[in-house]
Amino acid sequence: MAESNPDFVQSLARGLSVITAFSEEAPSLTLSEVAEKTGLSRAAARRFLLTLGELGYVRSDGKRFSLTPQVMELGYSYLASQGLGDVIAPRLRALSERVHESASAAILDGGDIVYIARSAGRKLMQVRITVGTRFPAAVTSMGRVLLAALPPEEAAELLRVHPVPALTEHTITSVADLGDEIHRVRSQGYALVDQELELGLRSLAAPIHDAMGTVVAAINVSTTAGSPLTSTLTTLLPALQSVAAEIEADLSTRAGS
Repeated sequence: MAESNPDFVQSLARGLSVITAFSEEAPSLTLSEVAEKTGLSRAAARRFLLTLGELGYVRSDGKRFSLTPQVMELGYSYLASQGLGDVIAPRLRALSERVHESASAAILDGGDIVYIARSAGRKLMQVRITVGTRFPAAVTSMGRVLLAALPPEEAAELLRVHPVPALTEHTITSVADLGDEIHRVRSQGYALVDQELELGLRSLAAPIHDAMGTVVAAINVSTTAGSPLTSTLTTLLPALQSVAAEIEADLSTRAGS
């Protein structure tokens, strides 16, 4: 549908597809692999790679291509324009030091969350998390908070078109059950996910509103799943909500300045 729009710039879309072909699992790719991943011809893939190389976004050893750190500027431009990174990062560090756990912030991008800030405490997850890491929104506490902030019909559509993988035996994969969970999060104002993303991991998340009251991000605290749920709520939830309120105050102050 996008390509039928007369304002749609196909070459830009194809260039971006080349950038997103690279990932943590595939940090370097041959020309043939880029062509296969993007659906481009080898000749077209080569032109895009060479152009990105001239612009400083891609480098090559003569056989394989990889992204350069300059690509991070694309993401940081978004964060800087929103003012989220500067405001959230120090508050997350303070929260992590206060509760002695890892704290993170994320935004919603389609059916995924994307991490925009993180303060690592105890190493709980097998997967290394950095700014830019993505997870399916529906299996994460921050994702459920962000989905709950959407109009119900929009959240339901995202759940429908982005199937949830069974990452652990506890993962909720049913669209109907996830819908009920999102409704619960919407009502209570926070999300708690217990061992659905990874065994042994429990996460608690709260929304971040901008000066206009729109949810623009979510923050969470991750802990082990060994303690009772009531203990997690009584010890971590107040601290999490307090920091969320501080971040919102910071965003309001920045908007008014």
